[in-house]
Amino acid sequence: MKIKKINIAIDGHSSCGKSTLAKQLSNHFKYTYVDTGAMYRAVCLYALKNDIMKDGIIDKKALTDSLKYINVSFNYNDVSSVSETFLNGVNVENEIRSLWISENVSKISKLKEVRLKMVAIQKEIGKNKGVVMDGRDIGSVVFPNAELKLFITASVNERTRRRSLELKDASLEDIMKNLQSRDHEDSTRDENPLVIMDDAIQIDNTNLSIEEQFNLALSYCQKAMAD
Repeated sequence: MKIKKINIAIDGHSSCGKSTLAKQLSNHFKYTYVDTGAMYRAVCLYALKNDIMKDGIIDKKALTDSLKYINVSFNYNDVSSVSETFLNGVNVENEIRSLWISENVSKISKLKEVRLKMVAIQKEIGKNKGVVMDGRDIGSVVFPNAELKLFITASVNERTRRRSLELKDASLEDIMKNLQSRDHEDSTRDENPLVIMDDAIQIDNTNLSIEEQFNLALSYCQKAMAD
C-alpha cells in the first residue's frame, strides 16, 4: 500500500492538548510541526515590549506598520526535543507561555492585518505537504484542503487543571476565567473565528490519557495517508 504525504490540521480551544498531539504526530511521521498559537503569542510579546499594546489597548496603526519588522521562526531543540519559537532571532519560548501573554494574545490574534501575515507564512510552509499544524483556523482557513482535520476538545475544568500545571504562580480561578474569556473571543471574533468544520473529526480528550489520544489520532492519520 502506497503511503502518501499529507497535511494534518489540528484545531481546538486553549489548553485542550492540541500542541501535545501535534508534536507526537510530527515526531512519529517525521513531519514539520508548526505551533501557530506561538506565532501570535510572539507578535503579542513584540507589541507589549514595544509599547504598541498598553493596558489592553492596541495602537493598531503602529502594530500594522511594525509587522514588516516582525519575523517568527521555529528551531528544533535536539536536547529537549521541542520546537522552540524565535522572535527576530531571539528564543522567546518561555516568555510567550506566561499568563501575561495569555491574557492579551486574543486581542492581537483577532486583528485582520496580523492574521493575514501569519496565515501567509503558514500556507507557504504547507505547500510541500508533510506538515502538522495546530491552532484555531487551520482546517478552515490555512489548510482548507488538508487531507486530515482534527478538532480537539476537553471540559473547561480539565483544561484549567492542565494549564495550572504549567502556570505555577496563577490561581485556578484566574486560569479558568482566562480560558473562558479566550474561548469566547476565539469563537466570536470577526477574523477567522474558531469553528468546527463539517469534515473535521472531533476528539474529546477530557477522559483520555495522552497515549490514548495519540493512538486514536494515529489511526485517523494512517487511514488518511492510505486513502
